[in-house]
Amino acid sequence: MPKFLSKDQEKAVMAAIKEAETNTSGEIRVHIEPKCKEENPIDRTKEVFTQLKMHETEFKNGTLIYISTKDKKIAIWGDEGINAKVGQDFWDAELALMAKYFKANDYESGLREAILHIGNKLKEFFPYQKDDINELSDDISYGDGSDA
Repeated sequence: MPKFLSKDQEKAVMAAIKEAETNTSGEIRVHIEPKCKEENPIDRTKEVFTQLKMHETEFKNGTLIYISTKDKKIAIWGDEGINAKVGQDFWDAELALMAKYFKANDYESGLREAILHIGNKLKEFFPYQKDDINELSDDISYGDGSDA
């Protein structure tokens, strides 16, 4: 099985994260792994969210996009600060957008579009402050397996 994202696609996704975070204090991460270690992908997403210390952002406005490539599960988890502002309908719409692109094997576009939409929502509720720092890495994190 080929890698989920090529090196150039990884760079494009990380560039989308940087762009999305430009006007907000919010943080966005993407985590990719071959198999989901939980039946429900949201349970795994919450575990990874904690492992990546995303719950430690100052305004509780971190968002994690989770993908397991072999069992084709996706989930999004927003910390309490952003989740209180946007609600589940927003996350469901972003999941549906990603799923549409993923069904066409266009993973980069699905991720980029969702990341930019999430960034716009974060900007609306958590605008950039002059003393903002990037609290979390913009790199994609990977779980077990080299073909994720």
